[in-house]
Amino acid sequence: MSGFSIAWLDLREGADFAARDKTLATQALAWLGQASDSVSPDRIIVDLGAGTGSTLRALTNLGANNIVWRLVDLDGKLLDEALRRHGKQHLIEDYQADLTIIQELPLTGAHIVSASALFDLVSAAFIDGLVDRLDARKTAVYAALNYDGSTTWSPAHPLDKKVLDAFNQDQHRDKGFGPALGPDCTAYLQKALENKGYKVTLQPSPWQLTAKDQALLTELIQGIYAAVGEGYGLNSGELNDWKHFRLAAIAEGTCTLGHWDLLALPR
Repeated sequence: MSGFSIAWLDLREGADFAARDKTLATQALAWLGQASDSVSPDRIIVDLGAGTGSTLRALTNLGANNIVWRLVDLDGKLLDEALRRHGKQHLIEDYQADLTIIQELPLTGAHIVSASALFDLVSAAFIDGLVDRLDARKTAVYAALNYDGSTTWSPAHPLDKKVLDAFNQDQHRDKGFGPALGPDCTAYLQKALENKGYKVTLQPSPWQLTAKDQALLTELIQGIYAAVGEGYGLNSGELNDWKHFRLAAIAEGTCTLGHWDLLALPR
């Protein structure tokens, strides 16, 4: 799996929290509050691709408490940062693990498996394998901020559609899990879970970015530019013009970048 820096994760967290559908997150917590039993009295959330603990922070801000957080990530530095920030306030079990080895993921006892901005990076085979494990334990799924392939800029530029089409093609590139589902991930995950009998609810969770998000917008524009620069047939001169136009327009422009949040509860 491709790694992400602490700086990038911190940069996007404000936009992520604003975008995350609060109703769906609250429904997940309400279900979790009823999930404890005599066999497994602790309420356990296993957060895959946990990074520095963004999902923990988001759900805590929405009222989550008295939860065992099992944070799973390949990057030990990110997990160390999560422990540094939250180890004294929350009960955290940190697991440095390769998420692609599905059978070794520490899911035992989990009531909810959560992930934020993860499933657009993974393959269909990964989702199939993970859903099989989750269904065997009747574990709920809360998957937030899955990219849906839509981006709308204001003011518009003539190359916006071609750049978006190229970027969405690039989103299917292998990110370490096999060919990525990219914008198709939410529909695929929904179908896989519904086929197992889960009740699945979706809510949109788009980034709504304005001039106050200048640093994030700058990184986003630069990242898109780098992703589509080769292999997608875009004219380099036109692409450079698009990048400079986009950077210059940050102060008065807006960007809406689409995501979906998903909650799947076992019936």
